Amino acid sequence: MPVLETLGGALFGVVLQMLFDKLDSHQVLGFFQVTKKVEEEADGRHSVIDDAEQKQFTNSLVKEWLDEVRDVLYDAEDLLDQIECEFSKTKLEAEFHTSSSKVHNFESKIIALLDDLESLFNQNIVKDFKIYTGVRSGLGGNKSTSLVAEEVIYGRDEDKEMIFNWLRSNTNDNKLSILSIVGMDGMGKTTLAQHVYNDPKTEEAKFDEKAWVCVSETFDALRVSKAIIGDFTNSRDDSGDLEMIHGKLNKRLSGRKFLLVQDDVWNEDRNQWKALQTPLMFGAKGSKVIVTTRSHKVASIMQSTYIHQLKQLDEDHSWQTFAKHSFHDEKLKPELKEIGMKIVEKWQGLPLALDTIGCLLQLKSSVSEWEGVLTSEIWDLPIEDSKIVPSLLLSYYHLPSHLKRCFAYCALFPKDHRFDKESLILLWMAQNFVHCSQQSKPPEEVGENYFNDLVSRSFFKQITWYNETYFVMHYLLNDLAKYVSGEICYRLGVDGEKIVSRKTRHIYVSGPIQYYTTLCDAKGLRTFIVIRKRCKMPIEELISNFKFLRVPDTIGDLIHLRSLDLSGTDIERLTDSICSLYNLQELKLNNCVKLKELPFTLHALTNLRLMHATRQRAVDHLFELKILTGTIKLCKLN
Repeated sequence: MPVLETLGGALFGVVLQMLFDKLDSHQVLGFFQVTKKVEEEADGRHSVIDDAEQKQFTNSLVKEWLDEVRDVLYDAEDLLDQIECEFSKTKLEAEFHTSSSKVHNFESKIIALLDDLESLFNQNIVKDFKIYTGVRSGLGGNKSTSLVAEEVIYGRDEDKEMIFNWLRSNTNDNKLSILSIVGMDGMGKTTLAQHVYNDPKTEEAKFDEKAWVCVSETFDALRVSKAIIGDFTNSRDDSGDLEMIHGKLNKRLSGRKFLLVQDDVWNEDRNQWKALQTPLMFGAKGSKVIVTTRSHKVASIMQSTYIHQLKQLDEDHSWQTFAKHSFHDEKLKPELKEIGMKIVEKWQGLPLALDTIGCLLQLKSSVSEWEGVLTSEIWDLPIEDSKIVPSLLLSYYHLPSHLKRCFAYCALFPKDHRFDKESLILLWMAQNFVHCSQQSKPPEEVGENYFNDLVSRSFFKQITWYNETYFVMHYLLNDLAKYVSGEICYRLGVDGEKIVSRKTRHIYVSGPIQYYTTLCDAKGLRTFIVIRKRCKMPIEELISNFKFLRVPDTIGDLIHLRSLDLSGTDIERLTDSICSLYNLQELKLNNCVKLKELPFTLHALTNLRLMHATRQRAVDHLFELKILTGTIKLCKLN
């Protein structure tokens, strides 16, 4: 059963795939006779969810339906976790034959979950969903042309001058020179390319031919080649033969100096680019190609000579962009200007977002209307009036399935959170988001590939400050993660004092827990991160309610536990009960100055991969433990 490649695939397909894999495994198949029912239940569901995922942004009832489906599948994942834990405890299949009542109980629970799914897919709302496979191009908005859409752009003079200098330069070899403009959606890559393409300074490079092609989602060598020859000749070619099209391109470009702009490139297939590039190599020395893309990986695959990272607008240029669209040359009331400055700060130098918000405010003159826009999220604004929303959604749709859950999980953290790569990867591992197709490849390495891929696609931005490297996520991308994760992630102290939903799986606490009783409704909680421990009830008592917790900050006898952080506590002895946490992958004991003793049976934790500990009396025993197991990566910190 293939993992789904849609937005729904991220939130649902991976869980379903796990269900199929576990039920089809040689261990479980002998005990559960529900595999056929699972396959029948899922047959065709992916295309229904695909269409529903696209409708949710304009239909709240569809979003509610999707949330219910997702909740059932999370329950299924939790149940699979329990089943796997039982197998880990017994180790012998024979013992399961003597526990038929428990096995039967698991089987009945799985069937009940599948019945819940069937009920959801039989609801009337599903009848309106269309069967569709793949990503719709309509999500990406209008195709670009070389015509300048914005007469004036602010804050890009240095960028333009750099590109003009590159256009006028001549290399010593005949290799095609390619410049890729890279940046997240809404940064103004296309607008910048349009201004350069039409600026009189470009004529100084004396190109014989110029062409503009919008590539967008579907990169097909034949289609793009036809578009290029069509723009060069100002004619349309309906030929379906790549050889014939390339022959025409070769003849047209041979010995001629050309400028080609390929706008909005998503494709990461190196072979497709090589097939397209072949006739371009016949151009004269000094021929140039400008590529706009949000992905560094695309820029690398296209063998870019230069990669230009487009930066966010500074405060002054952001205000000029906003002002141009919101009130033109009219004098703005002082109270509106004050709100406007806050709006500009909120959208963090993203030209397309400032354009969208400015246009929405153009006909609004009351303070209450401006304040309403200030306090709203981008997703609360009319989607038909927004340019940035479809663009961001398309970026998310283009993520591979294995990256979608990783990205959505980042909704757990507040805006401006400084992400540490290694820590985030360990959290992904704890949630089983990291899947190793090769037995010899450690999950830490696979997780690092995931993270680097998200950085390459502009979902994270690397920051270096006083020799410290960390990563941040743009405000709008944080909003996107929060939107697609729904009620799954809750940030206490950030998201307000609303009641925590029973659907919540991950909680981040950055303030005092004043309404801790509402947290206890989240029975399926998997992550519990406390930044400031100011809870009125003992943490041990609080998390005892969370039977599916995977990442808490203190100990608990919880079978789903993946990461255990006891750092900074007054613990003196690590109890033997920890050795029954078969799923534990990470143990943190930093700054536990009173710790004297560790259990000698820690080697029973066969999934333990990483242990952090500062130098203390019990730490030498950790080295003995490493010798015994040979599997633990010990980080002994001074």
